Amino acid sequence: MFETETGSAIAQNLHLTTPEAGPKPTTSLYQRRSPLVDPQQQIASLDAVALPPNQGDFAARIQQQGWTTFQPAPLEILQINIGKLCNMTCRHCHVDAGPDRREMMDRETVDACLRALDLTTAHTVDITGGAPELNPHFRYLVDECVRRGVHVIDRCNLTVLLLPTLQDLPEWFAERGVEVVCSLPHYRKFNTDSQRGSGTFEKSIEALKRLNAAGYGQGDPQRRLTLMSNPTGAFLASGQQKLEAEWKAGLAKNHGVTFDRLICLNNMPISRFLEWLQESGNLDAYMERLVNAFNPSTIAGVMCRNTISVSWDGRLFDCDFNQMLELEVQLPNQTHPHIRDFNPDALAQRHIVTARHCFGCTAGAGSSCGGAIAE
Repeated sequence: MFETETGSAIAQNLHLTTPEAGPKPTTSLYQRRSPLVDPQQQIASLDAVALPPNQGDFAARIQQQGWTTFQPAPLEILQINIGKLCNMTCRHCHVDAGPDRREMMDRETVDACLRALDLTTAHTVDITGGAPELNPHFRYLVDECVRRGVHVIDRCNLTVLLLPTLQDLPEWFAERGVEVVCSLPHYRKFNTDSQRGSGTFEKSIEALKRLNAAGYGQGDPQRRLTLMSNPTGAFLASGQQKLEAEWKAGLAKNHGVTFDRLICLNNMPISRFLEWLQESGNLDAYMERLVNAFNPSTIAGVMCRNTISVSWDGRLFDCDFNQMLELEVQLPNQTHPHIRDFNPDALAQRHIVTARHCFGCTAGAGSSCGGAIAE
């Protein structure tokens, strides 16, 4: 299940540790043996922030809004993290992904995900990582999802599309109607490179032009190109609708690039972004900002309500962020719930696990994998 040798071989064969494979402004917490590699240390760091009484308890805050229990809505999205291996090592990465991360979903677990999908009415499979395209079973998973008639999303860092063995992906995606959701912190070079490393912006523009050439970003719903922006500092994401118009104008004028929609996410105070917050002295202020910007109208739309998140080793979580903090789905009489034992009826009755990081999804306009929840 932990394809250590496969992940290592891919990193070596694609020379992922080289600058040419993708910018690396930092190294992973895992590689540096940082205390924050332990999810419990991350949770403890957030819990240690002094917040106003009755303000820093997420469960209490949603109860104040009439949510006596926090249960899911009907399942719409199966989100699958198929590995932490990545060609980049970005400063803000909540997965702590990088070329040194060898955790990779194996074929057996991929097939278990597909069997679980067949038991649901989910209309979307959201494939993420790391760089999900680096998993050797990625194309098989996509093809099997497309064959089932579900919508497929690939969470792409853009620069991975320039690797020699993956340069056919824009056309391959287009043939299958895959939506490509691309991380691009900003439409300006400085903001993007400061977060993701020198040279990222130019590589990203090249990859976007290749996607445009394959028919993406032209208004075709079968070739949907979505850009995903997140702040480059300790502040909240700006208004999504206004920024989309600004981005479309800026990228078209300066680079001849077009895209279909923009989604904006708040940075979650976990993993490498949490490390930056601590080192820059911004952690307390950022948590206060998230808590003070709590928006009750976002609660119903947070992604944990319509999504199940599957980790590279098949364990189940309420969302991708809970996954990184090892906060597993809580089911009666089950420890470490796994995709091979997928029970949609039991999952529909669960209570969603929350903690302080959840304020990141309910601050301001809200923030989930689909972008802003309320305008």
